[in-house]
Amino acid sequence: MFEKIISIENLFRAWKKFCKGKRKKLEVALFEFNLEDNIFKLHGELLSGTYIPDQYVAFYVRDPKLRHIHKASVRDRILHQALFYILDQIFDKRFIFDSYSSRKTKGTHSGNNRLEKFLCKTTHN
Repeated sequence: MFEKIISIENLFRAWKKFCKGKRKKLEVALFEFNLEDNIFKLHGELLSGTYIPDQYVAFYVRDPKLRHIHKASVRDRILHQALFYILDQIFDKRFIFDSYSSRKTKGTHSGNNRLEKFLCKTTHN
């Protein structure tokens, strides 16, 4: 499974998924400028066991309340996507139907709609 996660194909797939809507950000543009070199370097570090995650960048956002955010580097987030793609194929089908968080075609709205259906059925409206 490790070979699938760190494969060049999976890392490039993870890049495509990660960069959607982020290409104008400086850190993403810098990574993309040497994309192949960066992906192959990440692959090499993972393969040789020398990969060390970068430090997280901390900052605050207000949306509307103040939140303290810690953001991983671009290369680390690509690895997160690569891990997710392979592990999701294994674990998603094992989740119960009514598990909604962070799942494709599901989410908060789907969960709320399903709950509303159950409440109406239980209370006879």
